[in-house]
Amino acid sequence: MTEAQKQRLERQLWNIANELRGKMDADEFRDYILGFIFYKYLSEKQHLFANKLLETEAVKDYALVTDAEDLDAIREESLEKLGYVLKPEELFSAVATRGNVKVDEDDEETAGNFILEDLQSILNAIEQSTMGNDSEDDFNKLFEDIDLASTKLGRSPAARNALIAKVLAHLDQIDFQLEDTDADVLGDAYEYLIAQFASGAGKKAGEFYTPQQVSRILAKVVTLGKSQIKSAYDPTCGSGSLLLRISKEAEVGEFFGQELNRTTYNLARMNMILHDVHFSRFDIQQEDTIEEPQHIDQRFEAVVANPPFSAKWKSAANPLNETDDRFSIYGKLAPASKADFAFVQHMIHQMADNGTAAVVLPHGVLFRGAAEGVIREYIIKEQNYLDAVIGLPANLFYGTSIPACILVFKKCRVHDDNIMFIDASAEFEKVGNQNALTDEHVAKIVETYAKRESVDRYAHVAPLSEVAENDYNLNIPRYVDTFEEEEPIDLKAVTEALTALETDMAVTDKTIAGFCDELGIPSPFKS
Repeated sequence: MTEAQKQRLERQLWNIANELRGKMDADEFRDYILGFIFYKYLSEKQHLFANKLLETEAVKDYALVTDAEDLDAIREESLEKLGYVLKPEELFSAVATRGNVKVDEDDEETAGNFILEDLQSILNAIEQSTMGNDSEDDFNKLFEDIDLASTKLGRSPAARNALIAKVLAHLDQIDFQLEDTDADVLGDAYEYLIAQFASGAGKKAGEFYTPQQVSRILAKVVTLGKSQIKSAYDPTCGSGSLLLRISKEAEVGEFFGQELNRTTYNLARMNMILHDVHFSRFDIQQEDTIEEPQHIDQRFEAVVANPPFSAKWKSAANPLNETDDRFSIYGKLAPASKADFAFVQHMIHQMADNGTAAVVLPHGVLFRGAAEGVIREYIIKEQNYLDAVIGLPANLFYGTSIPACILVFKKCRVHDDNIMFIDASAEFEKVGNQNALTDEHVAKIVETYAKRESVDRYAHVAPLSEVAENDYNLNIPRYVDTFEEEEPIDLKAVTEALTALETDMAVTDKTIAGFCDELGIPSPFKS
């Protein structure tokens, strides 16, 4: 698939989502359209897989198979290789056809049959088909956010059915071309939709989406110099996009993540499967990472996160935190009103000895005092894990306009006698109401980090002694001087210009006064 075809697919999917949602908010319709795209993907994957198994059989199209033995054999193979199974009558195209909505070249539809109950049963059957198999946890309640009885889809069952039948009919017109292209083409189109929904969701988008260019920086930093990563982990994984971005920079063995929001957790699992990550290679869990960590005994080579900025947590209100290995050695607990350093401590705990962690945080973590100052000093002075501080432009993230920074941590640092500071806050382009990083901006940040050399007004390699002299305050302007001297003012030239201006004004005033005399009217100027 060419880039133009890929973009056409993205536009087609977004147009379906945008035009057919009616009065429903885009972020509300998101779960439906993304869920149906995921169902179509599972269906096409099943169809192609079964057809390969049928190559030596009399009936070679899975959609036409009725033989019980053939169906049982395909079911067994599908559960082992795909992790789920769909019967021929449960395939997406079969359901869309039963909906009987005809879409002509002018994009007009005709009314169809009632399919809501049928569709709900099929979505449930997909989940149930995995029970007792290794894939069960990855498919459990995966479609729970697709509520076909919701009045948001229409006040009456008939209205809801009409909308859903139209959506399925339009999606059925699109060939995902799974047999002819890399799986990431559809995965990238899915990512595109997530980004589009994020742009319209405002503050809510921060719960599930990290801007793509910021994700690229994090992914490139944690994979720098590596072509293979044993394991990647995101403790606040959202839709999983940040984890998947790592796989574009290096081959990843296994993906691990945790997400608090149930809907977003489902989205992350769908996103993994749509990117052709086999169910045996990812483990996404749903729970509060700080309070109920699900991978606490594991260590990861690449750790990335964009946690909620300055979120509240139980801190000292939970006595267990005082003895928790993640927090107990630092001397202080992160304040209850700001969990930023609690997330940092968690990531450090989960990072392997050969690993790298990169996290997006508000600038306050660089200079706030009290408990945060104590924790910051311990990380730098006692652990010596902080490798770099990267300042980003303001207004990059959905839901907040404040500037953020990226902190990079390593347990086995090559450059263990300094910390790299990069001030990229002034380099961005405007895209609507948001600021955005271009490919060139991303490349400059990553290249500067890799070279680890001071760059005038952009980057500074600070010896640890310099950081200590600043009382472990990491505020970037203390290390990167972006002040630009103004051109010296020639006071003599300014005086001469003002004198010439006064002379010109006097001549003009005299001319106007003469016109007033000729017209016999009072002059506006005093004599």
